[in-house]
Amino acid sequence: MAECERKTLSPLEAARSRYESLQISDDVFGESGDDSSENPFYSTSGDSNSDNYTSEINADDIRICEVGGSHPGASGPNTLEEEGWSDTLRDITVPSYKGTCGPTQRMSATATAIDFFQLFVPDNAIQNMVTQTNMYAKKYQERFGSEDGWCPVTEQEMRAFLGFVCSTGVHRCESVLSIWSSGFFGNRSIAPRMSQSRFEKILKYFHVVAFRSSQGSQGLYKIQPFLDCLQQALTCTFRPSQTQVLHEPLIDEDPVFITTCTERETRKRKKRKFSLWVRQCTSTGFICQIYVHLKEGLGPDGLDTLKHKPQLHSLVARQLCQNLTAQNAIIFTGPSITSLNLFQEFQKQGIYCCGLLSSRKSDCTGLPQSMLATTGGPPQRGQSRIKMNGDMSLISWYNKGHFRFLTNAYSPTKEGVIIKRKSGEVPCPLAVEAFAAHLGYICKYDDKYSKYFIFHKPNKTWQQVFWLTISIAINNAYILYKMSEAYQVKRYSRAQFGERLVRELLDLDDCSPTQ
Repeated sequence: MAECERKTLSPLEAARSRYESLQISDDVFGESGDDSSENPFYSTSGDSNSDNYTSEINADDIRICEVGGSHPGASGPNTLEEEGWSDTLRDITVPSYKGTCGPTQRMSATATAIDFFQLFVPDNAIQNMVTQTNMYAKKYQERFGSEDGWCPVTEQEMRAFLGFVCSTGVHRCESVLSIWSSGFFGNRSIAPRMSQSRFEKILKYFHVVAFRSSQGSQGLYKIQPFLDCLQQALTCTFRPSQTQVLHEPLIDEDPVFITTCTERETRKRKKRKFSLWVRQCTSTGFICQIYVHLKEGLGPDGLDTLKHKPQLHSLVARQLCQNLTAQNAIIFTGPSITSLNLFQEFQKQGIYCCGLLSSRKSDCTGLPQSMLATTGGPPQRGQSRIKMNGDMSLISWYNKGHFRFLTNAYSPTKEGVIIKRKSGEVPCPLAVEAFAAHLGYICKYDDKYSKYFIFHKPNKTWQQVFWLTISIAINNAYILYKMSEAYQVKRYSRAQFGERLVRELLDLDDCSPTQ
């Protein structure tokens, strides 16, 4: 009897052994959630609350089942697209990872929240904001007339300005100006640091780049130097784990703009004019690279067509993975990026992939149609069929719907398991288990870190991107803080870390990490 029990538990134990590094997801921000006592393995069905990334994919793939074609258990027609694909499976091995995961520099036990923040937004970046804001104010007033009471902003004021806006990521409010109100959203602890009138003047003239360069006219020219600086900091401050995900992070909501100054109650919701993509470490949640795609000024290849052109998503993937050459990293992708040609291109560069497929969203060129379309009754739950072409495996797996995966990162001969809270264990290929575990962690991360995005809703696209990237920088700063000796001195939660950063930017007293 005891031997039988050991055999029953072995898939669970084996899965936890393979992905024990993902246990950090239960306490990613020092705030254990409702699921902290559960296993960290993601469920690809509706039983889990953390499947916001794949719930839409689930529905898409169920619709795929209604398309005419062959049952996964039957042999498909001998078409040109089937050439090179075989039911004969062989074991593959991904070369060992050539990187080491973790921060690149040691922070002292006395390091404060602003010390970690300035790894991404250093003093020279803030000084540049001061210079550019004053330049813009001067030119603006030369053209439209001087403004009474205006004086050039100082570096100390700029830090305080950043602190006020960043405070909206910890204490949600209708507007950043609500800080000075006497109502529910007022914040009397920080409001005295600067008058509302002075804050509004700085907000009016705030710039990162005041004037268009003669060398180019790209849409993000007003923050491009800052984005370049931030990107370099993301690369230099942290080395990600072997497994990483390419995706669009969860953004809390679209900006809300006030239509007129006199009718503040009338609000109009506008669509964002940009799309933000990231490459994210699945062991820590650290965002390693960002890519902003603008709708403006791109003609036929704007944001709307991006959703329907997998080749543009492939361009995004190439940009995000340009620093991973020859490291043997494993990249997980969603349906819009997954394609045979891209995965083969990445493999030549020493980058391995595992992605979910969708007949509507994915570039299915070169893939056997008999594996993509299904008819007839559903197979048994957990049943899978696999074809190989070289090192590439195409997997069709059934779990309340057909899921298809393309991978060259996991051997098709190795078995895994999806662990579900209600229905127990569902057998699957190892690639499916890995995809579910790593994407599940990213979903949990998104659920938590999106709550701390800056709530300030500016009108200009460049300002939206700027404050969004500042939010990413603060979240990354907290991840590095949790890995440092300073975290052992005082274990701040993410909310407490944000509050400390605001107070330090405002240069308020009582900012030591031990308080």
